[in-house]
Amino acid sequence: MTWLRSLVLACALLLSGVAVAVSPDEMLADPVLEQRARNISAELRCLVCQNQSIDDSDADLARDLRLLVRERLVAGDSDEDVRQFVVDRYGEYVLLNPRVSAQTLLLWGAAPALLVVGLVALWLAGRRRSAAEVGSDGLTAEERAALDELK
Repeated sequence: MTWLRSLVLACALLLSGVAVAVSPDEMLADPVLEQRARNISAELRCLVCQNQSIDDSDADLARDLRLLVRERLVAGDSDEDVRQFVVDRYGEYVLLNPRVSAQTLLLWGAAPALLVVGLVALWLAGRRRSAAEVGSDGLTAEERAALDELK
């Protein structure tokens, strides 16, 4: 009997669609406009939630943004105009996939550049160390003399 419950639960999970927070009273009557609104909403970050789109969020601010997107579409704005309107209002952070710009290139390029600088510094330090006279104990002559003075 438990296997039957498990089977029913598995079927229910497989057949259930992705849960979205868009309530029926927010939806537009025109299916084409509604699909455009859904596409835009999926690309916009909820400013309250952690990396969740406004389409998936139950937050009040996400609802306000979904309504704003639909208002702009009904007013005749293009998809890019709607995105730009929201970005102008809330900044680039509202985009789940930020646009490529000098700032984003700097952000993405800084980590690999710092890694390369660190590896070069380690390599130079290793070469400098190997260039010095190193005894069998791994100490240079200066380090051996300093250690002998401490004894």
